[in-house]
Amino acid sequence: MLARTADNMYWLARYMERADFVARIVDATLRLEALPKTYGGSETEWESTLTAAGAWDSFKEAYGSLTPANAIEFLTFDKRNPSSIRNCIECARTNARAVRTALTIETWECINSGWLELKRFEATHDQKGGFDRDTLARFLEFAKKMSLDADGSAYRTMLRDDAYWFSRLGLYVERADNTARILDVKYHVLLPETETVGGSLDYFQWTAILRAVSALTAYHWVYRDSVNPRNIADLLILKPEMPRSLISCYENIGRFVDSISRAYGRQGPSQRRARQVLTRLENLKIDEIQSGGLHEFITDFLDDNNRLGADIAEQYLLN
Repeated sequence: MLARTADNMYWLARYMERADFVARIVDATLRLEALPKTYGGSETEWESTLTAAGAWDSFKEAYGSLTPANAIEFLTFDKRNPSSIRNCIECARTNARAVRTALTIETWECINSGWLELKRFEATHDQKGGFDRDTLARFLEFAKKMSLDADGSAYRTMLRDDAYWFSRLGLYVERADNTARILDVKYHVLLPETETVGGSLDYFQWTAILRAVSALTAYHWVYRDSVNPRNIADLLILKPEMPRSLISCYENIGRFVDSISRAYGRQGPSQRRARQVLTRLENLKIDEIQSGGLHEFITDFLDDNNRLGADIAEQYLLN
């Protein structure tokens, strides 16, 4: 496979997964914003959402002052934000169009029809100068459904060859990054300093985080307990049964980089890095993570995940 084709497949999947993630955290933040004021201040929700999306610094450059309307605009349709939902879907479609012949008809039609629907939303957005809450809710559901449909069509129809492996690799590298970021931002930004850990605001925020990663039902099935930070961290880091957990992502990353290495007849830094991260996760206990500091663990994990992305790019993709 040409490096350009591998690059397109890899980034197609990453952009679709990122659009889904941003839609989920915007939806979760709208839920938190709607909580009664008696549960605590609501000043930090949008800052934490922008931080989780890796967009806080660029937002401050673009807007200066933080308001919910500005944050929503920047995360959904602002062309200056490379991770806005609009830009992610457009970049995914651009990558898909470049490798049209490597995709099945179903996968291409899913992405292309989603892009056309995006253009209809964009026309409404530009005409009205933004979205009302009902239209915004429909747009977020559209973004999540488009990502789910693209993922499902690829899984059900694509030949298991290097095109499929590179797309899956991009999806799981992006998903691991997103899960780690949303865990970290809850610990360090979302809860106001005046609020008690374990209080009602803390409970609702953790519940919103679980909903953002479609893990609330799974949490209750696994733990049969009320929501608490230790179990949530355990679920989203160390439970391989949870498809968005860090260890589940790296089990899949390891499987797909190994498939690529077998097809091409040699291994390299990406295989070694993926194996090292997975081995570390397999040997960890949640108490060790907590004693060493969750923030410190996630910072190290994100560095490793970014290095893996750089290894993949150097070994296989366009630089």
